[in-house]
Amino acid sequence: MRFEADEITLLGGIRHGRTLGSPVMIEIANTEWPKWEQEMSPGPGRPTKVLTQPRPGHADLAGMQKYGFADARDVLERASARETAARVAAGACFKALLAQLGMFVVSHVVQLGSAASPPGSRPGPDQLAEVDASPVRCFDADAEAAMVSEVKAAAKQGDSLGGVAEVVAYGVPVGLGSHVHWDRRLDAMLAQALISIQAVKAVELGEGFDVSGRRGSQAHDAITWDAVAGDYRRETTRAGGIEGGISVGGLIVVRAAMKPLATLNRPVLATVDVVTKAETVSFKERTDVTAVPAMGVVAETMVAFVLAREALRKFGGDSMAEMLRNRDGYLGALGHTPSAAHPLEDPSAPSAPAPSGSAGFND
Repeated sequence: MRFEADEITLLGGIRHGRTLGSPVMIEIANTEWPKWEQEMSPGPGRPTKVLTQPRPGHADLAGMQKYGFADARDVLERASARETAARVAAGACFKALLAQLGMFVVSHVVQLGSAASPPGSRPGPDQLAEVDASPVRCFDADAEAAMVSEVKAAAKQGDSLGGVAEVVAYGVPVGLGSHVHWDRRLDAMLAQALISIQAVKAVELGEGFDVSGRRGSQAHDAITWDAVAGDYRRETTRAGGIEGGISVGGLIVVRAAMKPLATLNRPVLATVDVVTKAETVSFKERTDVTAVPAMGVVAETMVAFVLAREALRKFGGDSMAEMLRNRDGYLGALGHTPSAAHPLEDPSAPSAPAPSGSAGFND
């Protein structure tokens, strides 16, 4: 929520700004806890209100049935996207590791409700601050204005909005992932990581959904040779930078589609009271109009997590220096330098204007 200010305390695993190799411990204090201390008390007692009207589209009913709960709150608090705060906090470590290896991950909202950015409008590796300056984390100024209007209209009607966030990873070397093992295909790991985010219902690599309706002659990324860089290039990103489960080098593009939130400020979703079995409407909880901007931040973290894990699997080592030596040795065997092997440019996207707007978004 906008007013839930996270207070983060580093408790271990870091000394003078550097990780030590031991587990990193992070405490995230929730300032809203005093309001829920009685309702969520671990001590003996009873809740002040039992929630028996599960919300369609949420984990409420399935969780109650699976674990034998009589109160939906026993499900909804753990099912909440609040847990993603821990993912994002840990993500700072993933992104710091990737930066040492020349990889940078950025995210932005490309669709919110019916408002969408023009194709190919995406931030560069050094433009994340511009995205964060947008109230809806949109990189295109015109699309941002349309998205803000969508949010205001939905808020006025007590409704919610879904949308799509795109994550772009720059500087990814060729060779992360595997075509040999079904569970080590890079695209499969990215899809699983993104679909694990609450309310995400679809994942797209590159132009995955669009190319399914094209002919093969128009669906793939042509391979060219860059004599200056001494490396192969793809002039488009239709495959999202992954072929056969392996990164092809350069850019990875993936999108996550989020459904509208299941909790509405105007409860109208039909449900059944689990005690009386009477038809009713789902209960009302404090909620946001949309969580797509926040979902993009979590998606960015999850992509960084997968890439960091696979970089460690590929290059290994007991120190950053050793890992960099292993990386450079691998790239050297391919016949090019690290800088040539990790192009940061987007081969297919034109530059986009910086967005306008104030900082802040709902989560």
